[in-house]
Amino acid sequence: MADETETNVAPVVNKQAPIFEARLRHKILRMPQAAWDASGIVIFGRKIRTLVYTTDLAVIKNCNADAVFAVYPFTPQQSISDAIISASSIPVFCGVGGGTTRGVRTVTLAHDVECQGAMGVVLNSPVSNVNLAAVSRAVDIPTVITVVSEDTDIEARLQAGAAIINVAGGANTASIVRHIRESFPNVPIIASAGRTEESCAATVEAGANAVTFTPPSTAELFSQMMRQYRETPAPAQKEQTVADVLRAAGFARRPGRGDSDPTAQMPPAE
Repeated sequence: MADETETNVAPVVNKQAPIFEARLRHKILRMPQAAWDASGIVIFGRKIRTLVYTTDLAVIKNCNADAVFAVYPFTPQQSISDAIISASSIPVFCGVGGGTTRGVRTVTLAHDVECQGAMGVVLNSPVSNVNLAAVSRAVDIPTVITVVSEDTDIEARLQAGAAIINVAGGANTASIVRHIRESFPNVPIIASAGRTEESCAATVEAGANAVTFTPPSTAELFSQMMRQYRETPAPAQKEQTVADVLRAAGFARRPGRGDSDPTAQMPPAE
């Protein structure tokens, strides 16, 4: 007879996310660990905590950021935003001016990048509230306004249609975020993470919901890789002939002009 006092025990569920890393694509650019402590901003059902601040497609395709912050120091061009949005596998926030580029052009650029698939548009700090209002009314995606000092009239920016505040105050970023939070506890804030875990943690602790991270340049990343190649001996690999490699790639071996030995050995694969 079964024990009537027997109770069902719930199985233990492993809540840690499984990790998959490919053989070739495991060396991705990672966002600061402290950034994942931010609350995030939910936009169209997607939570955004980290934004990689770059227009480099190689970096965009090989990082673990939630989104791209595509703002660059030239007048925005539709061909550039289209290339970034088309190649990116994560949402893109596009700069549409606000400094050198103002007025009608910012409105048409904002409309164009929305049609291309941008998640949001970014205006730089010098833009007027009238210009900000015109852009925010022309699109149905968030308008992000950049703030560089504590003196900015945040209330006026919000009244003009800013949906998200982007704080880019250099060394004063965390202080500016904290100052805004004192009067606007619920406004969505993106802020610069800086280059270290400590600066990122300070920005998040000050009240940023999400952070932008400026990655090392491709030249810096490649320099690190070449230094590693020089300092670390290459692992021993099985030697292959040219014919072996071509067959593995699905090509029939055809002796090339001047080939005296079609079975000549290939150097070890990289």
